[in-house]
Amino acid sequence: MATRQWHGGHSSPVLCVGAAGGPEGLLASGSEGGQVTVWSQDGTILGSVALAGGDDCTGVAFSPAAAGPGRLYAAHGETVSVLDTRDLRAVVTAIPGAGEEEINCVAVSEDGAFVAVADDSGAVRVLDAAAGMRVCRTLRRHTNICSSVAFRPGRAGSLLSAGLDTQVILWSQQKTRPLWTLSLQEAAAAAAAAEADGGGREQSADDRLFNPPLAHCVSVAGCGDVVACAAEDGNVHLVRVGAGAKLERHGLFKAHRQGASQAHFLGFLSHPYWLATGGNDGQVLLWDLSRSPVVAPDAAAAKPGAPAAAAAAHHHRKAKARTKGRATPKGRSHKAPPQGAAAVEEEPPKEEEEEEEEEEEEPRATGNADRASSADEGPKWGPRLQFSHGDKVNWVCPVQLGGEPSLVVADQSSSLTVYSLSGL
Repeated sequence: MATRQWHGGHSSPVLCVGAAGGPEGLLASGSEGGQVTVWSQDGTILGSVALAGGDDCTGVAFSPAAAGPGRLYAAHGETVSVLDTRDLRAVVTAIPGAGEEEINCVAVSEDGAFVAVADDSGAVRVLDAAAGMRVCRTLRRHTNICSSVAFRPGRAGSLLSAGLDTQVILWSQQKTRPLWTLSLQEAAAAAAAAEADGGGREQSADDRLFNPPLAHCVSVAGCGDVVACAAEDGNVHLVRVGAGAKLERHGLFKAHRQGASQAHFLGFLSHPYWLATGGNDGQVLLWDLSRSPVVAPDAAAAKPGAPAAAAAAHHHRKAKARTKGRATPKGRSHKAPPQGAAAVEEEPPKEEEEEEEEEEEEPRATGNADRASSADEGPKWGPRLQFSHGDKVNWVCPVQLGGEPSLVVADQSSSLTVYSLSGL
């Protein structure tokens, strides 16, 4: 399949790539030193801008055309800058303090109304694009760097985050605490134990200690109910979100020999469960997950010898009733925040939301009666396509270029590599 290089847009390593929706959408890339470049679909450079301060550009994301034609968000340091791709001579506006610490990822909601950032403090901040990019919610639960955030398509106000504390968290913008938290460390241990019970080799505690599944990248399929997360141990974790936003099923498969840094669903192929991954092993892979038991629960029921659900581990407790005037939790280091600290609202809640109520701690741990946690529930038949890229992968961006399905890859160089997926 055809491979080509895009040169000249950067003078330092490219860290992130984003694509606008639609068959004729633009692409944007950000690099070390804060340079943002906008590309046409044939690789022509349409413009470039150096962001103020010289901080690395760690995330770029386009707003849907209906929410503002040509609007592009770029994260650098603790700032999000708003650009107009029709005129890149200057930044339209910059929002310093959008992140509490350095931002690692920026995402835009499906309707363009909200922008979410994940930062080094472990916080997820949601900004209201219609209100001048005002911070309208700060969500805290990660105990280390929050590396990735993604909105769920078709599920207004629902988003997921992933962090170097090995946690994947489902949030609702209407609530101040997670709907659930999944520990990839505990889930991987449960899956390994289940595999060992079935005659496989159980991963040792030393393996998990020295190569923990730090969560690097989270992505949601177009259906809004299937989540993929790339982890440092080379695994990709899959989650199905069921009715009532409950964590219904979990599975994982070994995707890369070294850390998996990228996982992104493709929304323009034969079904929404194609997943592109990239890793520190220099491989770029394309997976067909349509037959995974996590994606298709009926396949799990029919699978001979499918591992039983892990031991029930939802822990519930009654929280103290919330009252008016409750003090806002103090800020805290991302290395060791207090356990059980509530998320913080930037705006005081409405009076009807301040009525006393009892809260239930969000479900967490490795499994429950409604879901199975098992290893290799992904595509045991291997990737459908494999590209030996060679260099450590910084970003993988699925996109249609001139109607041709493609993957645009950023690595340690200042160029972009385009892999064609034609023929699938």
